[in-house]
Amino acid sequence: MKKLTLTMMNPDPLIQFSRWFDEAKQCEHISNPDAMCLSTISPEGLPEGRIVLLKDVNADGFAFFTNTDSPKGLSLRHTPLAALTFYWQWLERQVRIQGSVVSISDSDADRYFSSRHRNSQIGAWSSLQSAVMDTEDELSVRFQHFKEKYRENQVPRPPYWSGYRVVPDKIEFWQGQDFRLHDRFMYSRNSENGWKIERLYP
Repeated sequence: MKKLTLTMMNPDPLIQFSRWFDEAKQCEHISNPDAMCLSTISPEGLPEGRIVLLKDVNADGFAFFTNTDSPKGLSLRHTPLAALTFYWQWLERQVRIQGSVVSISDSDADRYFSSRHRNSQIGAWSSLQSAVMDTEDELSVRFQHFKEKYRENQVPRPPYWSGYRVVPDKIEFWQGQDFRLHDRFMYSRNSENGWKIERLYP
């Protein structure tokens, strides 16, 4: 892997991320380049992590969608802070993001929900995410119920289904190198709303 230097890194970490993300999407060995570990803090103060999919990235941050009554939604309601971790093994690259979390607008949530496959829309109504199922076929029964309910109509977005955007304060880029002499660059927001870049020991 070619050694990274500070001059190779874009001053804007969102642009740098987009470059790496595009390369990950073009790598035939990476099936889910948009998969990221979302880490939150539970209302009990415990760390939680799970894989979700990145649905949008722009100058405002990194967006994903979910059931807002799920454990992750409840955690973000209690403590609106999160970390994201991308790991692209075939490229020997990792990106870690830390920041605050804001809710997506209703119009943006509606727009994305309407773009989903119809069965995925019905699935959003069917699943009481993370609740205990009393019977093996309970989910299938609920799915058939909502499929029939909206058979002749457009599937509306559930009131508990929306999105969040992680607004980054820190973004770290890691690239693997031989003998564990890895490249690490940390971007941190400064008081002028710009970014400071520092090289870190591996």
